Amino acid sequence: MSTYVAEVSWTLDGDEDFLHGRYSRGHTVRFDGGAVISASASPHVVGKWAVEAAIDPEEMLVAALSSCHMLTFLHVARLAGFSVAAYRDHAEGWMEAISSGRLALTRVVLHPEIDWAGPAPDGVELGQMHHEAHEGCYIANSVRTEVTVA
Repeated sequence: MSTYVAEVSWTLDGDEDFLHGRYSRGHTVRFDGGAVISASASPHVVGKWAVEAAIDPEEMLVAALSSCHMLTFLHVARLAGFSVAAYRDHAEGWMEAISSGRLALTRVVLHPEIDWAGPAPDGVELGQMHHEAHEGCYIANSVRTEVTVA
C-alpha cells in the first residue's frame, strides 16, 4: 500500500470580500517531492476570480490521466520489445452536465504521438499496447470518466 500526499494552501487577501464571493481562487499545491505549482479554480467556473495562468483541478485530472497512460505505455512497450524515443500527448477533457444538474469531467481523449528508436509496432500491436496501458493505468482505474486513445 502506498500513500500520496499533496498540500493545498490558500489565504484570503485582506482587500477581498469572502462572504460575497469576491476573492481569488488562486492557491498553491505542494507535492511530497518538493514541487510546488500555482493552482486556481477554472476561469470557466469562477470567471475573473480565477488565476488564468495557474493550473486548475480539471487540467490536473486530464494531465494525471495522460501522464499515467504514458508511463504505463512506456512499460508495456518495453516489455513488448519496442524502444520508444519520444512520447507526446495532447490530452483533452470535457466538462458536461450529469444527473441532477451537476457537472463532471465526463470524457478525456488522449492523442499520443510516439517516436520509435528502431522497429515500430504495426497498428494492431500499437492498439493492443494502448489497451494494456489503459487497463494498467492506476488513475484511469480510479475515475468514472471515459478515457479513450485517439
